[in-house]
Amino acid sequence: MKASDYLASFLSAQGVEHVFEVVGGMITHLVDSIHCQGKIRLVSMHHEQAAAFAAEASARITGVPGVAMATSGPGATNLLTGIGSCYFDSSPVVFITGQVNRHEQKGDRTIRQLGFQETDIVSMASHLTKAAWGIQSPEEIPLVLAKAFTVALSGRRGPVLLDIPMDIQRSQVFADTLKQGSTPVGPAPDSGEIKHLLAQMSVARRPLILAGGGIRSAGVADLFKSFAENVRIPVVNSLMGVDVLPYKHPLRAGTIGSYGNRWANMAVGCADHLLVLGSRLDVRQTGSETAAFKGDKVIYHVDCEAGEINNRVTGCRPILAELSDFLVAADKLAAETPFPDKTAWLAELEELRRSWPDTAELQGVAGINPNQFMHELSLSSGLARSFSVDVGQHQMWAAQSLQLEAGQRFLTSGGMGAMGFALPAAIGAALACPGQPVVMLAGDGGFQINIQELQTIAHHQLPVKMVVINNQCYGMVRQFQQSYFSERYQSTYWGYSAPDFVRVARAYGIEAHTVSKQSDVPRALKKMWRNPETSFLLQLMVDVYTNTYPKIAFGRPITEMEPFVKPLDMEGT
Repeated sequence: MKASDYLASFLSAQGVEHVFEVVGGMITHLVDSIHCQGKIRLVSMHHEQAAAFAAEASARITGVPGVAMATSGPGATNLLTGIGSCYFDSSPVVFITGQVNRHEQKGDRTIRQLGFQETDIVSMASHLTKAAWGIQSPEEIPLVLAKAFTVALSGRRGPVLLDIPMDIQRSQVFADTLKQGSTPVGPAPDSGEIKHLLAQMSVARRPLILAGGGIRSAGVADLFKSFAENVRIPVVNSLMGVDVLPYKHPLRAGTIGSYGNRWANMAVGCADHLLVLGSRLDVRQTGSETAAFKGDKVIYHVDCEAGEINNRVTGCRPILAELSDFLVAADKLAAETPFPDKTAWLAELEELRRSWPDTAELQGVAGINPNQFMHELSLSSGLARSFSVDVGQHQMWAAQSLQLEAGQRFLTSGGMGAMGFALPAAIGAALACPGQPVVMLAGDGGFQINIQELQTIAHHQLPVKMVVINNQCYGMVRQFQQSYFSERYQSTYWGYSAPDFVRVARAYGIEAHTVSKQSDVPRALKKMWRNPETSFLLQLMVDVYTNTYPKIAFGRPITEMEPFVKPLDMEGT
């Protein structure tokens, strides 16, 4: 069959239901074959970066690798930020780019370019993917496609890229059957080491589990919940692990990190035993003072990549294993092991939470309190399947205060920290969960980066409830300038502006409303959810000088947070 027809059939056989793309000359064969096959829905985005983010969200929701396509040259290079987001956050996405015909490629010639839009995307993407292939012959198509899905899903998940010249796309492929991807089996965890871990956890006075994004990436959230309940140990989460346990779960002890809940960071500070699952222990989780983070506590670190263990925080006891394999073994052993009651420790954590409520961190805030708003948004959004959150101050307010229910997902860009993520990610999430509404949270700055995707929402009539927190500045960097640059707000507040997003939304045929007073929030949220099946944009006006607190004071331990203490040094990350 024609190579592009084979690709369309292969993708369908893997369970792919959507392909996100921006059409261009070098992928017309691929687009046409997918269309003619009729089993996969082509979702035409308005920027390739947005297609990448949508595919990433789809992959995170379904566990099936997302697929994004782009033409050669600018189409391919526009994917790179989204590819990097998938790489750093362990999202399995297959990126397919068209390339100029083989006879139009420069090869070994000492020139920059031969064919129009010829660009070596494989070399560029090789540093941001688990693997990137430039297809050289039709015969490679079946094997490389199967390998792409295998690599994306094996070990620490992540993106792969296939670059396919146009003449190969229209060539004939001879294959009796569709090749299938497979997931290799990793090394089995040491049962003796797990028994030793459980024994130490059972005698610890103040044990904690740190749940990271790797739990969701590995698809083991339910298994993790069972394990946590069997050992009856409180759980703190990283930014990427916000949705691992429901907000009201009795073992959930809050979000840690640079902008974590104050009580959760204090819990880490006084813990005597820490089990780290699916977390890299990066600076945004531990603060800069890794020795203080470690302290005298025993830390067990489970990861499928040896390089992530004892990287920044040293002295950890390593368990090299896939999380799924570890949790299967650990949950079985934990169910057979009597664990002492940790009522006193849980009560201590609850007292910390009562002493440092998130809604009281912004003392004397003018106008709407963002943390209070997040609680109210959560309570009104029980129908939402996911919360797609952009990058900036609102991201931290959301991680601190959203009250996620069982099954609700928290999607954000962690390692890459890419503004512009939330709107296209909401599109991917909405398509992955047909008939279920999703919530998008973005700041005015991030929302403008991919604002063109409002047309995608309008075109497909997607039930995306958009909340734009408009503080009329790049708030997180403005706060940084307030701390370190004597309140010189160049390019964050000075020289920056945002439109009235209500007027923008209405131009796309989307109903919208603005709220600027705390007392008007309940009525505005009721209006947003009046019809769960339609899109809606709520513009929330927040004072420009509203800061995000608490915040680890750079150079100090994780327990010492602004505004009550000042940083010792200028943060570099």
